[in-house]
Amino acid sequence: MALRSHAWFGGTGKNGFIARHSLRGLGYGGQHFDGRPVVGICNTFSELTPCNAHLRLLAEAVKRGVHQAGGFPLEFPAMSLGEPLMRPSTMLYRNLAAMEIEELIRANPVDAVVLLTGCDKTTPAALMGAASAGVPAIVLTGGPMLNGNYRGREVGSGTDIWRMTEELRAGTITEAEFTEFETCLNRSVGHCMTMGTASTMACVTEALGMQLPGASGLPAVDARRGTLAEQTGIRAVALATDGPRPAEIMTRKAFENAILVNAAIGGSTNAVLHLLAIAGRLGVPLDLEDFDRIGARLPLLVDLMPSGRFLMEQFAYAGGLPALIERIRAHLHADVVTVTGQGLVANCAGAVVHDEEVIRPLDNPVQPAGSGTAVLRGNLAPGGAVVKQSAAEPRLLSHTGPALVFDSVEDYHAVIGDPDLPVTADTVLVVRNTGPVGYPGMPEVGNLALPQKLLDAGIRDLVRISDARMSGTAFGACVLHVAPEAAVGGPLALVRDGDLITVDTPGRRLHLHVSDEELARRRADWRPPVNGPDRGWVRLYREHVQQADRGVDLDFLVGATDSSPPRAAF
Repeated sequence: MALRSHAWFGGTGKNGFIARHSLRGLGYGGQHFDGRPVVGICNTFSELTPCNAHLRLLAEAVKRGVHQAGGFPLEFPAMSLGEPLMRPSTMLYRNLAAMEIEELIRANPVDAVVLLTGCDKTTPAALMGAASAGVPAIVLTGGPMLNGNYRGREVGSGTDIWRMTEELRAGTITEAEFTEFETCLNRSVGHCMTMGTASTMACVTEALGMQLPGASGLPAVDARRGTLAEQTGIRAVALATDGPRPAEIMTRKAFENAILVNAAIGGSTNAVLHLLAIAGRLGVPLDLEDFDRIGARLPLLVDLMPSGRFLMEQFAYAGGLPALIERIRAHLHADVVTVTGQGLVANCAGAVVHDEEVIRPLDNPVQPAGSGTAVLRGNLAPGGAVVKQSAAEPRLLSHTGPALVFDSVEDYHAVIGDPDLPVTADTVLVVRNTGPVGYPGMPEVGNLALPQKLLDAGIRDLVRISDARMSGTAFGACVLHVAPEAAVGGPLALVRDGDLITVDTPGRRLHLHVSDEELARRRADWRPPVNGPDRGWVRLYREHVQQADRGVDLDFLVGATDSSPPRAAF
């Protein structure tokens, strides 16, 4: 494979001089320009993204590996997306980060790139950017934080936050207890240690073949992650000269493997959006039904929060993803290539499950096959909607009830504590204008907090429908990603208080019991919501973002380009 960097550093005239001498100012000698592979280290470190705050240490370990293998490492920063702090939603900026990463790779003299990621949207953004740029790439996720521990009980990020918040509102714990819990939850650097979106995307990246075996599970502070970082740097040098490229790894069969793994781990519904977007960048055919049809082949085998009991530390020590891959190998495509140069199944051959409670046998699953992410369609969601069955109360997966409708999250929160709110355990709570265009950015608000009236009555789950997402760490009977969204005129915009809605998960149906004629009359009266003044990125995003059933990517970013060096600047 021809080295791209030669177009910069290999010239004998002015262009080569400018490229080489600029780096000599950093102390790099002539041996760095002797034709050895240049490995870019794309680092999403930021103190505003606490999950990624340790990535500088991993970058140094990657550099050691690159040097060991005879390469030339050059680190560069990329936009970091911190889920806990960024507003209105990191999903608004995933595509911007992906575009930046794509252009940084293409514009610079790198023959391969190591993508250092962690928090939820940095991993899919990096994969999208690398897929579009086409340069050989390998991902190293930063790893989960250590398990939380509150009064001798292990607690999980996100999942126990939702639980404890509801108990605080219900009056079963005090503010002092809640504050104590807060200080016990995040015990180290790293991303969420539940099977939330960050852990899901780390596992999915490994299943796609873009990360070294075992890299998804080890805690962020485990010394073995530094060893993995070195190995990642070594492997990046080999990728620079021999490939394979992202498009050769992330094939249709690789995406099918990723969907099966997502089902077996009880992965986040957000993985649906991200995999659709990554596939779109590569021209790989993938649609919503694939997640339901393919995912239904495997039961839930990994007993992790929010669908189960344990956390990522136990998963790693039980054998991690390699042990799971070995267990389900008969269901996977073995003839796919990964960043190791071998197939996914071959990478994990001989891996052993060390704890049968955490990684269950196929004949003793946490939940049976078909209990993962379900895709619902109907007159309320002609483009589809998703529900995470494993995280909902089973009784609510087949339910008909009257709608209680709110046009914004703020409108709902304003009355959530009203003792006279007309809500019962049968109510279907609808909150709209929370989709890609409407919010903007499709925030993680779909797991709406329950009304105080229901909490006081001891109720802890309710059917909730929105065009939003929910955190992968969350749980509940939440119908999400309704497409098309209300803000662009989807049927969700036409629902009124008291309308009966049926959620028929076994039948994969989401139905509004209103006649077509009445819906047509309502549509004639409907007007798009008035948004605030848009400028810059938000304006570009709203004008070009696709709906949830297409992965919420920008329409002009779909489809890959090549990795040829751009024209010279001088």
